[in-house]
Amino acid sequence: MLRRPLVLAALAHSAVPRLHPVSVHGTTTRPGAHYQVALVVTDDDRTWDVKVALSAAAGAALEQSDALTRLLAKRLPYAVPRLEGLTVTSDGDTVAVLPHLPGEATTWRTLEAGGALARSVGKALAALHDIDPRVVEESGLPTYDADAYRARKLAGLDRAAITGHVPAGLLGRWERALEEVTLWKFATCTTHGPLESADVLVDGGVTAIIGWEHAGVSDPAEDFAPLSVLAPSGAFDTVIESYAGARRDAPDPHLSRRIRLAAELQRVTALMDAVAADDDELVHRRAAALRRLDEETEGDEGLLPSTPGRRRPRPGDAAQQDPVDPADIRVVDLHDTGDEDETVEIPLPDEEDPANRSNAPGSEKSERVARTPQPSKKPSPPDETADDAEDDDQAAPDATASSDADPQSPNASRPDEGRD
Repeated sequence: MLRRPLVLAALAHSAVPRLHPVSVHGTTTRPGAHYQVALVVTDDDRTWDVKVALSAAAGAALEQSDALTRLLAKRLPYAVPRLEGLTVTSDGDTVAVLPHLPGEATTWRTLEAGGALARSVGKALAALHDIDPRVVEESGLPTYDADAYRARKLAGLDRAAITGHVPAGLLGRWERALEEVTLWKFATCTTHGPLESADVLVDGGVTAIIGWEHAGVSDPAEDFAPLSVLAPSGAFDTVIESYAGARRDAPDPHLSRRIRLAAELQRVTALMDAVAADDDELVHRRAAALRRLDEETEGDEGLLPSTPGRRRPRPGDAAQQDPVDPADIRVVDLHDTGDEDETVEIPLPDEEDPANRSNAPGSEKSERVARTPQPSKKPSPPDETADDAEDDDQAAPDATASSDADPQSPNASRPDEGRD
């Protein structure tokens, strides 16, 4: 159940009684989102994030992630959130109050090849992935080795298949990749979970990372999935190069294939979220996105290591595809852009791209990391979003609006103005 911003301001005071809100700014809550968020300004001119879990599972994840971020705070070169207070509403929803962290939200599509910000993102992820996994174990969050992670993904595919909404071609494609043993010989590490642009605050470089509800010990490819879809290909290469150079150990040679697989599998996560929410319209949209992906990847074996006779995508294949719309990968959207729901394609690898030839066995780059294959031309969709209505360009919420506004729209109100 969504609540009006004034109610969220009151809940903030309930969770942390010393806080006295003087204004509140709502943010858009997209279909399928796990949290509703508002920004509250208190009488001491401080800004706080008020985060309401929209399910029991989301509430539990919110509490568990706090145990991890308290341990990470002294180990990472950027800020992470910490709970200032917690309360539970009469209907069982968890409400968390957190200090608003420094920096501004970024957008993946504005990253530049060779740019300082792209390099900072790569280094930020490297710092996280080098954290001792025992820190995650201490916080009580899930930890998986490569075999357990792979088994979990296979089990997820089995559950998705039961819905009848996943094309058989995709199920076979993903099962072949998950059963390809050579792809799964790597060391899992401390991960954030799919890193959306809304999770990263910047001021020249990365100043803070938020949204740790899906953190754990798993495949590092998970963290790169949204970036691989939404960032310009050259910028994504810069992120990967910076990441590889900053890691203590070189990334495994099949990281790029698993990044692509992770991006595709997020469409399944999006479908299952819609099924769990009993949202027929959202299920229809996300099932349609899977059917389009099935058509686009028919006959493509790009998720598997190259072998003689295996079909590789032809140059221009990706450019000939229709735009994917609108339910591709799951994104936790906290900010509104005002644009219509749209999604982008997951590019198919281009065997003839010089960037790919530079990653041939024995090349300098291939010894560091197998970079994500890119098509010769990456389409530029009207607005680069992923999942249904999820847009990587989470803009800042509007500064002013009526307190009677729809709780799903950006708005701002002053708590004292709502009194009789």
